[in-house]
Amino acid sequence: MLARHQDPVVAIATAPGRGAVGIVRVSGRGLGGFVEQLLGRKPNPREAHYLPFADKDGQAIDHGLALFFPGPHSYTGEDVLELQAHGGPVVLQLLVARCLELARTALPRLRLAEPGEFTERAFLNNKIDLAQAEAIADLIDASTEAAARSAGRSLSGAFSKEIHTLRDALIHLRMLVEATLDFPEEEIDFLKKADAAGQLERLQLQLARVMQRAQQGALLREGIKVVIAGQPNAGKSSLLNALAGAELAIVTPIAGTTRDKVQQTIQIEGVPLHVIDTAGLRESDDEVEKIGIARAWEEIKAADAVLFLHDLTRWHEPDYAAADARIASALADQLHEQVPVIDVWNKTDAATPEAAAAYATLQPGRVAQVQLSARTGDGLAALRRQLLEMAGWQSAPEGVYIARARHVAALSEVDSHLMESAAQIHSDSPALDLLAEELRLAQNALNSITGEFTSDDLLGVIFSSFCIGK
Repeated sequence: MLARHQDPVVAIATAPGRGAVGIVRVSGRGLGGFVEQLLGRKPNPREAHYLPFADKDGQAIDHGLALFFPGPHSYTGEDVLELQAHGGPVVLQLLVARCLELARTALPRLRLAEPGEFTERAFLNNKIDLAQAEAIADLIDASTEAAARSAGRSLSGAFSKEIHTLRDALIHLRMLVEATLDFPEEEIDFLKKADAAGQLERLQLQLARVMQRAQQGALLREGIKVVIAGQPNAGKSSLLNALAGAELAIVTPIAGTTRDKVQQTIQIEGVPLHVIDTAGLRESDDEVEKIGIARAWEEIKAADAVLFLHDLTRWHEPDYAAADARIASALADQLHEQVPVIDVWNKTDAATPEAAAAYATLQPGRVAQVQLSARTGDGLAALRRQLLEMAGWQSAPEGVYIARARHVAALSEVDSHLMESAAQIHSDSPALDLLAEELRLAQNALNSITGEFTSDDLLGVIFSSFCIGK
């Protein structure tokens, strides 16, 4: 534990702005004397006391509730004092200032808390593990109901329990391999007798299930970035408005109306989709439009999925078809092969029956194709299903726990080490020292998720993303 973690800390624990109630939180070891001087009485543990919060001259700053939680039975595992006052920013700042002022004599080294420091102390004092700590931030930041419920499951320990189960099975397998290494003179084949290969296979199957759920949880947390691209007047802005259910982008029959990106986050079955409307892709001499087109390509290259919008009313025009072909070629060059492109044929309400019937043959070999009318909404449901499928969404929200990209990466690392372990264990002459090392590395990757083995640099990155009072 770093030296700064020994300092008592204070901060406003509620969001900036005005509200009915605001909270000032103090955490540290041995707060008893400080609390008694600040409140003018010795509070009973875990009992709300209504009293005046006085300044140095005995004048009331405010009247409110004080709650004292002696450690280790507190959020941080240390002594914690919470002052609940009226939620004006000036009132709360005066209370923080009073705490710092009194601390000069009653609680030396009291300082303002850094972002996430209260939760960091809860982690360091073994009140929660690292995955649960991250779930607190994810619960606060949740943009959908499904994400909030999944973060709640992670906070309750559902994800951590899965990781611990995997770790325990991995430790048992390591024990067998280490025993074989430690006693090579014994004729007993520990690994075969204990069915080590079977244990490893079951561990891999269990890991696959956890990885699938973690990937779904990461989708709930992060969502996907969907960029709408295509020629001018294909209906990109109309499609954004239809998906968002609001008039976000200006829609006119004038080509080049959209000059810059317009972004909106929507949700489909609880999965957040960050949908971006971009400028129409074409050759232009207009300097402003050229900047918008350049920005459109920047967004396209950073997309998780692209909706390539086509105009069914112009599909038979040679110039239009040639321009679409150029865009398709540019998309193939600019995008990673794993980024899906969905061909969306728009304006079915205005297209001829022949055009609407022939749309599926217009881009041969492309699996993801949808026809719709952004104006009437016909076909939007099919597009939403296609987006979820492209995102990899499979699970119902009720069974998913929130996860982060780093969790998915760690689980993928575990999977890689277990695959190497399987190759060794099934070989005719397994190198047991290499097998033992692969299993050790797999366990380290698992431990990094819950924080049993985590660098201080990673902790700094994680907790710095929290708000100050958390």
